[in-house]
Amino acid sequence: MKLALSDEDAAFREELRRFYTSEIPEDIRERGKTGHSKFPEDMVTSQRILHANGLAVPNWPVEWGGKDWTPLQRQIWLDEMQLAGVPEPLAFNTKMVGPVIAQFGSQAMKERFLPPTANIDIWWCQGFSEPEAGSDLASLRTTAVRDGDTYVVNGQKTWTTLGQYADWIFLLARTNPDAPKRQAGISFLLAEMSTPGITLRPIELIDGSYEVNEVFFEDVRIPADQLVGEENQGWTYAKFLLGNERTGIARIGLTKLWMAQVKEHAAKLEVNGTPLLEDPLFAARVAEIETGLLALELTQMRVSGSEADGKPNPASSILKLRGSQLQQAATELFVEVAGPAALPFDAGDIDVPTWAKDAAPRYLNYRKTSIYGGTNEVQRNIIASTILGL
Repeated sequence: MKLALSDEDAAFREELRRFYTSEIPEDIRERGKTGHSKFPEDMVTSQRILHANGLAVPNWPVEWGGKDWTPLQRQIWLDEMQLAGVPEPLAFNTKMVGPVIAQFGSQAMKERFLPPTANIDIWWCQGFSEPEAGSDLASLRTTAVRDGDTYVVNGQKTWTTLGQYADWIFLLARTNPDAPKRQAGISFLLAEMSTPGITLRPIELIDGSYEVNEVFFEDVRIPADQLVGEENQGWTYAKFLLGNERTGIARIGLTKLWMAQVKEHAAKLEVNGTPLLEDPLFAARVAEIETGLLALELTQMRVSGSEADGKPNPASSILKLRGSQLQQAATELFVEVAGPAALPFDAGDIDVPTWAKDAAPRYLNYRKTSIYGGTNEVQRNIIASTILGL
């Protein structure tokens, strides 16, 4: 079963497919499909091609490079990008801080930051989580004290993804420790990573990669004109940001691509003289994931269609929750198909197919999907309270 698009949206999808396969270099797309992109070079190249053609930031206001597309068309744009193996634009720029600046920043801030953010001339990272403030983000302890024309920032952020590449960081800091509610005393600031007093420390991940960091702030002076919006309103802006992030986090196109690869490899692998793909138990697991993807795709269309006013829908938590579960299920199937060949880890020239050697690191790395963007437990609470009214 496939979900039917209107003639207009079907033509829109075909035009995007043509663009991705003709304008994005083939070697970049092939590396993207196998999970071996040259990072960050492939992503930067792709984003700049997209931006030059007006396709990098369709969710932004039109005057800043956005497109007057329907929410469904924006979703088609992303799904087809993932299916084609095209590296997605940097989310910190395009899905997170860019929309926040466009919505809440001053005109001067928009003019200063939005054009280079769209073209990835500025690379942003996120400073939200802290050692004692992850799911309970409002308990953050980083402080920003106004001193003349600057804020003096002290504190620590953690799990700062790709901070080693970043030119700037957007962060939450407590500007009013006496606010009656914790959320009421938080502000949203922008800081250049080269500012004196900012120190970056790498964190090695379970798959051996270097993707996240700790960031320390020691008497860091941030110009007051780098405050986004109003002081003590940062929690409002953070919720707006997270709602945008969760809408695109389901990664349906990517999971579809993975499932096609799983079936391709399972069809070639024989178990007791029969292709693994024909094994009833394995086939049932494949069907369960693909059925889940179909249901999620339908839900995504419904959520996208209800966002016509430009505001994130609380139902994006459903997309984040179920999308992360399906991504993890697909990576588990990769490991099962690879079998013992998935065991070699960073084993050099050992005679094992590359896709099989990638299976275990991918499986381990994608445990993170149920944590970032708000843990799945938090998403369940949001669904229960905001959607179900429990």
